[in-house]
Amino acid sequence: MIYLYALLLILVLLAGWMLTFLGGPGNWLMLLAVALYAWLVPEDAALTIGWGVVIALLVLAAVGELLEFLAGALGATQGGGSKRAAVLALVGSIFGGAVGLFVGVPIPVVGPFVAALLFAGLGAFVGAVLGEQWAGRSLDESLDIGKAAFLGRILGTLAKTLLGSVMVVVGTLALFI
Repeated sequence: MIYLYALLLILVLLAGWMLTFLGGPGNWLMLLAVALYAWLVPEDAALTIGWGVVIALLVLAAVGELLEFLAGALGATQGGGSKRAAVLALVGSIFGGAVGLFVGVPIPVVGPFVAALLFAGLGAFVGAVLGEQWAGRSLDESLDIGKAAFLGRILGTLAKTLLGSVMVVVGTLALFI
């Protein structure tokens, strides 16, 4: 039965990584899954995970959030964006990431992931431009802020997803070490 739990944990780690890539709270899902696994599986059983691994994943998840926030904030402040533009960029990036996941399906294996990342960036761009236009900024200013939101979203997501990849590897290897 423990092998089934370990397999389920690995599947949740992979699903969490995909959720992170799409801009969701996947790193926190991975942390929760590993903490639950460490709590439920007895220490003397095969394929156990210690609390040190849980703490390491907590640090990785927190750093991922911080990097994503800093990249997004840098993108918004670099262009001088408003709060309205930031909120619409966030909504646009979530919507764009979901659309991109399906648009990229015809391209084998990596298509959905690359499309989700690019469409999330495009969604952030469109949201920021609309927010700034709504706030009365000129089209040129709005486009500059949109470009900054696009870049911030892409860099933030890549940083957080990279740390999510490390979390998957650490969580999986912890089962076997």
